[in-house]
Amino acid sequence: MTTIGATIPFYRRLASPLHAARATVALTWALALLLAALVSESPIVLLALLLAALGASVGAGVSPMLLRALRGALIVSIPIVLVNVIVSRGGLTVFARLGDLGPFGQGDLTVEALAYGGLIALKVTLVILVVALASLTIDPDELLRVVRRFSFRAALTASIAMRMLPLLAADAQRLADAQRTRPDASAGRTRGRLAILAAVVGGSLDRAMDVAATLEVRGFASPMLARGRPRMRRAASRHDIAFAASAAVVAALAIAARAVGGASFSAYPTIDMPVGWVTLALAASLAGAMLLPFAARRGIEP
Repeated sequence: MTTIGATIPFYRRLASPLHAARATVALTWALALLLAALVSESPIVLLALLLAALGASVGAGVSPMLLRALRGALIVSIPIVLVNVIVSRGGLTVFARLGDLGPFGQGDLTVEALAYGGLIALKVTLVILVVALASLTIDPDELLRVVRRFSFRAALTASIAMRMLPLLAADAQRLADAQRTRPDASAGRTRGRLAILAAVVGGSLDRAMDVAATLEVRGFASPMLARGRPRMRRAASRHDIAFAASAAVVAALAIAARAVGGASFSAYPTIDMPVGWVTLALAASLAGAMLLPFAARRGIEP
């Protein structure tokens, strides 16, 4: 049985340049990658971003977890391609004729619909990988400390919720292991999963009551403590500067390429995908800007 612990990427402090950068800078870097993925149209550029994201996971030491996220993204992406091929009526290059599909019209499957579905699937895959990479490498507590300046109680609530997720995953895993030891484990698999879900939800409510009582006893409800204590601001490190510069370059290249029409792609009515030095240079520049900050390995101790 697959539990949420195997599918949700959790942060763990590792020795990598991305982990060493402050959370706000790393989040800005991830948002720049998402921007590049959304505004780019050329499959060559998107493939370069995808390979660079996998390379970044190697540099951050989280490649096994990101490969699991990639497998999950493929499960989502394949139906996207199939649905677009069946539903889309654009394109002139027919590779299969399914005849009359009733309310869906003539079932002509085109290469152009297949290519456009693949482009959308590639974007979705890239977005999933970037989000998973950010979840694995950005400290949620450090991000929530930024929120605490505006609302201490909201930051505390979110921080506790983030801490509860791994505990709930561990509870689900232990319950699933215990259930598999029962003689009737093979029967009623759906019923068994519902039983595990009910047990995890019930346990989470009990744990929430215990945490709330503990926080109240320790005075977290008092107005003085809710204002929080002032924290010392730390100076920007070399990793902060490197990833901030990388985010700026990636965002600037993606926006400039979209504005001037570089590395364009059109699927209908026929596929038009120019492959020139501009497209290749843009793909190489984006990948290089993403991966260059990982070359600095000093000061990355966890």
